[in-house]
Amino acid sequence: MVATFIAALLAFREPIAEWLWPDTRIQQLRDAGRAALAKGRLTATDGRGARELYEAALALDPDRVELRRDLARVGDAALMQARRALEAHRFADAHRSLALARELGVPRARVQQVADELRVREAAVAGIDEMLREAAQARADGRLDGGDDSALELYRRVLGLEPGNTIALEGREDTLADLMQHARMALDEQRLGDAARLIERVRGVDDGHADLPPAIADLEGRLDRHRARARTALGRQRLERALREFDAVLAVRPHDPAALAGRTEVATAYARRSERLAADFQFKPAEAALQRAAEIAPDADAVAAATARLQGARESRKRLRERAPGPQERERVGALLRAAAQAEAAGDLISPPGDSAYDRLRAAREIAPNDPRVHDATARLVPSARTCFENELRENRLARARQCLDAWRALEGDSASVDSAQRRLAARWVAYGHERLGAGEPQRAERALHAARELDPQPDGAQELQARLGALEATR
Repeated sequence: MVATFIAALLAFREPIAEWLWPDTRIQQLRDAGRAALAKGRLTATDGRGARELYEAALALDPDRVELRRDLARVGDAALMQARRALEAHRFADAHRSLALARELGVPRARVQQVADELRVREAAVAGIDEMLREAAQARADGRLDGGDDSALELYRRVLGLEPGNTIALEGREDTLADLMQHARMALDEQRLGDAARLIERVRGVDDGHADLPPAIADLEGRLDRHRARARTALGRQRLERALREFDAVLAVRPHDPAALAGRTEVATAYARRSERLAADFQFKPAEAALQRAAEIAPDADAVAAATARLQGARESRKRLRERAPGPQERERVGALLRAAAQAEAAGDLISPPGDSAYDRLRAAREIAPNDPRVHDATARLVPSARTCFENELRENRLARARQCLDAWRALEGDSASVDSAQRRLAARWVAYGHERLGAGEPQRAERALHAARELDPQPDGAQELQARLGALEATR
């Protein structure tokens, strides 16, 4: 027991001593610091430099004045080392010693005096005139930026040695003007990514350059036009065109929130297209639409939902194929088709719910999607759905026109004519919203605007209607 206690005491004697007698530890650190300072080891990454040893002592007693004086002596020694390195033309060592002197709080005037001498000596050795000739040749050769031998880099090095060198200042200004000319050419050629990089490079060197504001305004204007064209294309279901426009923005602004959200909307549109096609058992185009959606935004919720819908449609189709309709089901399909034809003849294409021609046909398709009679009835109802839409739109019965449009799309699938009809209906909703707002019915106008944007994210006149609604709200 006693032996164990003695062993433990010996093992922990140093930490215990530090806790009981901190002054002893501080004195040890100061002694080590003086020894390091005498050897010229002012700083070291292993913690054994004079600076690190004195700072460790100061951490134990931050209020001890003599410790701060010890650190000040290290700073003075660093400045002396910088002078000696300067005299020996060891410029890199001189720079490091000056940096240490600054960090340790040596008065700025003393440090700057040595720094100025260092710059003059470096300039004399570096050969300023030769670098200026090389810079001028690099500019003449078109090597404006991007390497150690480029004009901009050479002028930067000269100005680092002689900040007031007139030739270097003028040469740098001319080089920046050349870069801005390249940026304007890139803008004119729609190479917006190249233009943005050149503009940022010039701004990084001289953020007050006279050519920057118009170039930046031009770039932002072009990006805004890409965003607007993307929204228009998306509203018209021209998905690849919309994607190209959004990607043009992201090539310049990789984190642009509107463009990132737009890409997700494009993927969602493809996913919904896949769902519609899968519902009609058109698996090949449904797979293609879903694959495109996944390529654009693999993590989008709509992609996961469409994947599940496609799988569900496959299983449903498999069950239907495994169990051919029996006599009673075939008779049921025939009855539904006859009822659909009667409803169509009576003009009940989409209403009443459950008894309309469309609902009867949909029930028949669920029972026997491959029945030729069902296909014939579907083809026959497409013109009726189209006519229904046109009639309701002409009479300004917009809600029923939307029902006819939905039936038309379900029967015909995505097509240019259906997309065009959808845009026309959206524009009519906007016009109706303006009319209701003029009649003092802002709530109905807001509902009309919402209905329009469900069909087309950016219908014509929507921004004006939104502005009118906003102005009205501000006056309340």
